[in-house]
Amino acid sequence: MPQIFPKWTNKATKLLPIVFVGAVVVLVFVVWYWFSPWHTDVGYQPHQPIAFSHKKHASDLGIDCMYCHRQAENSPFAGVPATETCMKCHELQNNKENYSLRGLMASWQGGNGAGLPIPWKRIHKAPDYVYFDHSAHIKAGVGCISCHGDISDMEVVRQTKPLSMGWCIDCHRNPAPNLRPVAEVTNMDYQQTDAHQRIALERGKTLHAPVESCSGCHR
Repeated sequence: MPQIFPKWTNKATKLLPIVFVGAVVVLVFVVWYWFSPWHTDVGYQPHQPIAFSHKKHASDLGIDCMYCHRQAENSPFAGVPATETCMKCHELQNNKENYSLRGLMASWQGGNGAGLPIPWKRIHKAPDYVYFDHSAHIKAGVGCISCHGDISDMEVVRQTKPLSMGWCIDCHRNPAPNLRPVAEVTNMDYQQTDAHQRIALERGKTLHAPVESCSGCHR
């Protein structure tokens, strides 16, 4: 009877375990990297309804983050500024016909404040099943740059951190590098001094314990 399979197939059974292990390693790597927030979320930069430059407003003009996101200090949510907040500055300008301001003026409807809110597209968002409080982090002295990146250098805001559970836990277990005086939380150029590093380390020890419980975030 003629041989059906070539001789090299005798060695195939010995190679199968190696191929199987290799396939599992590749699969784990694919899921670990390409399915992770580092790949799926970091870099997210949607097109916004108005070409708003954070670099111009926060860096060139020196407008503090809390002027527009005033809820962040006292509320779980940072929120986006209402059209009225924008108009406190732009109402005083004489270039209201500028093409880049058309969306803002359409929302304001000639200044009577009866227009529709600007449909900004949210970029940074924790899942609905996660409890996150902006005010608690600001009062603890966590800088805006730690979670949002250097916003003052962005023409169009993008997500620079994964905001994943592992990323949050890493910070909570060692918060000191991200802590600063509360007055400096919006300062993108702040650098810890040796003296404040020691203070941050002590404060970090007191902030460490509450986050070891699942109920700290999943309430």
